[in-house]
Amino acid sequence: MGNIALACGVPLEPLLREAKAARARRRERNRAEEEDLDDVKRRTLLGGAVVGAATAAEPWGRLAYALSKGSKIDPESAGVLIDHAARLHVDELSEGARSLQARVESHLDAITAALPRAGTHERALTIAAGETAALAGWVAWDLGEHDKAAAYYGVTSECAKKAGHPPLRALALGYASYGAPNPAKALEMLSQAAQDVRGRGNATAAAWALGRYAEEAAQSGNDAGALRALEQAKFAYDFADHTSEQAWVRFVTPYRMDSLTLSVYGELKRQELTATADSAVKRLGGELPDSGVVVLGDLASALLRGGDVDRGAYVAHQFAAAAESKPNTMGRQRAQAIAAGLPDTEHDLASHLLTFVSS
Repeated sequence: MGNIALACGVPLEPLLREAKAARARRRERNRAEEEDLDDVKRRTLLGGAVVGAATAAEPWGRLAYALSKGSKIDPESAGVLIDHAARLHVDELSEGARSLQARVESHLDAITAALPRAGTHERALTIAAGETAALAGWVAWDLGEHDKAAAYYGVTSECAKKAGHPPLRALALGYASYGAPNPAKALEMLSQAAQDVRGRGNATAAAWALGRYAEEAAQSGNDAGALRALEQAKFAYDFADHTSEQAWVRFVTPYRMDSLTLSVYGELKRQELTATADSAVKRLGGELPDSGVVVLGDLASALLRGGDVDRGAYVAHQFAAAAESKPNTMGRQRAQAIAAGLPDTEHDLASHLLTFVSS
């Protein structure tokens, strides 16, 4: 049981507790739970410490058995690995990089161990491995481990090539663009990423790649290119469903698209900034989206740049609270810009944000 927990990134103590409970229930009903694999698949919950009580550890047990016997991975075990890779991308929306890193890297080890015996599941597992490696790179970059991040992104691109799956390379390029050495390199990456996500089922990814291109183009002074890419991003998003496409685009909510638009308009000092900020405030309402740190940061910056100081300061306070609850590099980048735009009456908040930047 300890080897299974270690290989697959699941804490041992909950597994032992839940396994004991599962055995007791199996004795009571005089039949093995594994007779009904569909039921196992339906009721198994993955996500770290939480494992479905009636099915504790069975998928991992089957995987460990398959590996020890040198046999091919069965469909259920492959499905568990693939689904958990997707789940980690969803968890990243609300979990900090520090706590997520070990789980992501452990799961990448598990998929890596399974790949030599993947059989007919090789392509799907290769894609899942690439998605997990990309997330490992993103987490590493967020923690300041830039060389490590670059290595993970390189592995992701290799997985994309091996599987013949260009959107996977787009994921690596999109993440890597945030740490590009210069704007020209970021634009090159994002241009290729946009090419890689053409076609059905990739509308959300296309909107993200094009929106990021617009953001980088605006920061490099290419006004026309930024506005053109932003319109293309909005058009792509009209056909998107971020909840049903790749798990790694789950963060590209309508709020995040507002955020990208505000970032571009703010950088270009466009007159549309105020109206767009008003619309974003209404859409946000009292809800904090999963990507709240970035969204609130761009919204606060837009309101302050547009001259709406009172609302800008109010949102800046919300941003500060969100950034503290989930510290990350993108939040720190926005904190510095917000601090510079706050009025003198918000000196304490500005000082707090600058302290956060340097933490």
